[in-house]
Amino acid sequence: MPFPSPLPPEFGAASAQERLWRSLYFYATYRLLLGGVFLFLLYPFSNELWLGGNDSPLFFWTSLSYFFIALVGLVVVRAQLPSFTWLLASMVGVDIVCIALLADASGGISSGLSVLMLVSLAAAGLVSRGRTTLLYAALASIAVLLQQAHSVLTRGVAPELFMQVGLLCVAYFAVTWLALLLAKFATQSEQLALSRGVELSNMAEANRLLIQDLPDGVLVVNEHGVVRQSNPSASRLLEIEIDSSSEWALTELSPLLADLYAMWRTEPHPTHTTLNVPGQPSPLGVRFLPVQREGFWGAVIVLEDTRRIQEQAQQFKLAALGRLTASIAHEVRNPLSSISYAAELLREEKRTESRNRMLQLILSNVARLNHMVNDIMQLNRRDRLHQESFDLHAQLPGLTNEIIQPTGLPKKTLKLTLDGALPVCFDRGHLEQILWNLCGNALRHCRQQPGSVTLRGWCENGHTTLEVSDDGSGIPPEAVPHLFEPFFTTEASGTGLGLYISRELCEANGARLEYRPTETGGASFRISFGGTNEQ
Repeated sequence: MPFPSPLPPEFGAASAQERLWRSLYFYATYRLLLGGVFLFLLYPFSNELWLGGNDSPLFFWTSLSYFFIALVGLVVVRAQLPSFTWLLASMVGVDIVCIALLADASGGISSGLSVLMLVSLAAAGLVSRGRTTLLYAALASIAVLLQQAHSVLTRGVAPELFMQVGLLCVAYFAVTWLALLLAKFATQSEQLALSRGVELSNMAEANRLLIQDLPDGVLVVNEHGVVRQSNPSASRLLEIEIDSSSEWALTELSPLLADLYAMWRTEPHPTHTTLNVPGQPSPLGVRFLPVQREGFWGAVIVLEDTRRIQEQAQQFKLAALGRLTASIAHEVRNPLSSISYAAELLREEKRTESRNRMLQLILSNVARLNHMVNDIMQLNRRDRLHQESFDLHAQLPGLTNEIIQPTGLPKKTLKLTLDGALPVCFDRGHLEQILWNLCGNALRHCRQQPGSVTLRGWCENGHTTLEVSDDGSGIPPEAVPHLFEPFFTTEASGTGLGLYISRELCEANGARLEYRPTETGGASFRISFGGTNEQ
């Protein structure tokens, strides 16, 4: 459901020109109808209407000529062939000459036909929108005065009728000037409307770009529950591909969300609620924002990823915790070194079996604490990036050999499958640490058979993806929401920082690490290299 695109710069000029030609087409149609009316009324009603009373042949030939000239003018206007200004001038000039001849053939000013020039002058003023229309009024006045003078000299018409002719000439100028004012007002209104239209279109484009990049899902729904607009986050959160080229009913996207919308329509308060979407580990926050100014039009439905909000809150907490743990780790490391050194000295002295057990216990716990300190120190190094572009084909084979060698397992236990070129832009050290954590966990929990752990990479639509999966017993469902929390572990000997640090390093490099359960019951972790990672 895309937003309207912004108007091009030439839209205003093109639309104004089209409106001028359309107005001229209506004027040409009026002239053709007027000529047809003259021909139709000439013989049946000529006596009653005094048409052609002074000179019937002149009236007939002038009407016939005017009709055919108007017909040709209509065809030319449809084709938009000559210059607009010259075409309008020729049409108004023909009207002035023909109407003056028709009025002279029907009795002059007393026939009333000279009033028809008011229509032509008004049309010219509205269409041309220039002061040249006053020239047309002057020409019409001259034509009427000449026609009246001819009637006085040749037919003995009373000179007193010049007063009526003078008033008609004043009316010509008054109507022309009024048409110019109306045309000027219409032009200003059109320019204002066009300006507002461009502003609204640009605002709509800005809103579209803003909504498209929002991490929260946005659905614009009308009063009938039809989705008018949406963004990619809504498709991701609802786990359905929304086709922007067609309209979707809210019931088709999510029946549960449609029910919440119907309930909110009947009782608009509260506007905040939650929605459980199958496949999502946590419920979605739903907000309904009514769109109404003059009656209810619809609503904007905002889908909030509560997991992301929780992660942000956790990030703030961990930022403060990271500063604290960094200082604690620095203080703990020195005593650990002293304890380790002292234990090594004790091992060199004469010792009994019980002392050996105590020394081994000290050394194992020192190693565990030292490992935890190293993990904590890594938290403060996530922003020290040294990104470089490389292909995973050149990095992974040697790295997998290094990972499996300390375990003592056969190399066939870890299966490497790479499809095509896999370009990424990543910190090599960070990638190695991430894969050490993921593959190390998979090797410890798999069945330790050939192919038990699979490291697979592929590239689709320019996005490289790397997946580590195993055939173990999987992760308990109750532990899934806490997988990436710091210090959460299901092993007694684990620190609970491996997965958390791996995800932090992925995000620092613009990638995303997520857990995906497998159909066989094992665990699968996927690294999606998106956006800036492809060069």
